[in-house]
Amino acid sequence: MAAPIDLELKKAFSELQVKMIDTQQKVKLADLQIDQLTRVQKHAKLTHAEITTLPDNTRLYEGVGRMFILQSKEEINNQLMDKQKTADEKIKELEQKKVYLERSVKEAEDNIREMLLSRRAQ
Repeated sequence: MAAPIDLELKKAFSELQVKMIDTQQKVKLADLQIDQLTRVQKHAKLTHAEITTLPDNTRLYEGVGRMFILQSKEEINNQLMDKQKTADEKIKELEQKKVYLERSVKEAEDNIREMLLSRRAQ
């Protein structure tokens, strides 16, 4: 009778290990994406701060590939604000994803603990 229980526990532990490794990789990826988005957000914020100090009649160019396109100050400010908003939204989504992943691993660990306790009680 001990052999089937051991196989069942072994299978559960191996599944947990696979889930832990997968989740850790996903959390690291989410952290990297959050770091990258915060850099984008900070860059847009600093650029916006510099542009606001310029006079309204200043000619501003936006880099597109290998060329530069003349844009109005208002258009560039709108683009920078949009970039900040989308980065902020994506950061919030990634934070929620991280919380979900960590919660799912904790639930799997708790399930295995319950399995071990129920086996000991028998």
